[in-house]
Amino acid sequence: MSIGMYVLRRLGFMVVTLWIIITITFLLMRFLPGSPWMNPMELTAEQVEILNAHAGLDRPIIEQYWIYITQLLRGDLGVSFQFSNQPVTALIAGRIAPSLQLGAQALILGAVLGTVLGSFAAVKRGTWLDTGSTVTAVIGRSVPYFVAAALLQYFLAAGLGWFPIAGWQTFAHTLLPTFALALAPMADSARFVRTEMVEVLASEQAELARAKGLGPWQVAMRHGLRNATIPMVTLLGPMAVSLLTGSLVVERVFAIPGIGDQFVTSILANDYPTIMAVTILFSAMLLVVILLVDIIYSLIDPRIRLGGGSR
Repeated sequence: MSIGMYVLRRLGFMVVTLWIIITITFLLMRFLPGSPWMNPMELTAEQVEILNAHAGLDRPIIEQYWIYITQLLRGDLGVSFQFSNQPVTALIAGRIAPSLQLGAQALILGAVLGTVLGSFAAVKRGTWLDTGSTVTAVIGRSVPYFVAAALLQYFLAAGLGWFPIAGWQTFAHTLLPTFALALAPMADSARFVRTEMVEVLASEQAELARAKGLGPWQVAMRHGLRNATIPMVTLLGPMAVSLLTGSLVVERVFAIPGIGDQFVTSILANDYPTIMAVTILFSAMLLVVILLVDIIYSLIDPRIRLGGGSR
């Protein structure tokens, strides 16, 4: 299958997937406890009824769903219930850049550190370096994002004063949240690279390279690391999922004006249009990343045929 046909086919699946996500999320919204209006206890029943009628919440759910879908197809994400009736598009537009920067930094840092740890563990297999790298990877995967963020903030920012405690003003403000988010990608990369490199270094190809006089690190770099990093591209999808979910709490801990922080704020306020918009954005980003990973992997390894497995 050609890349063009494969992309068209996947885009069709992506549209169907997004529609299912939108439908389920829309229906779940209506079962959330509480009211979407500020200080509902201070409002009279008549005032709540007027607000519901203005927002269309007094209509049958099927009618509300149809109106939302038709508006969405026109590019209208609605108006926020909580934030001064701002258009949702304008509300989240300024928050995309911090989230993308934080995610990209964490993904790159995690992949690089994980590759280094995995390489050391494979070359020094059975030594204290292997054990230390493995323990570090396990800890990185086991510690929840919010725990890592809180510990880094408490010890390195509040305690030692090496980094800003919170905010998003300078590059220094991005470092601690990047470290917190990079732990999981680092752990996944380290474990994957170690496993792949150990297998490659035990192969006949590596034995032949050693017989020709190449040192352990030369064999590892020329054969082991190269063969291990190519399939590691497949980890980008799961890593992206991990970063998307992790950014929700990390942005909240460090007061980063990103999409994750907006998402949490919207859920607490029952701001239906904003919750829907952020859910759609996260889902679309994830689907695009997975598609790009599949295409890149097929270009790196010609043995993989898009949509049909190995040649």
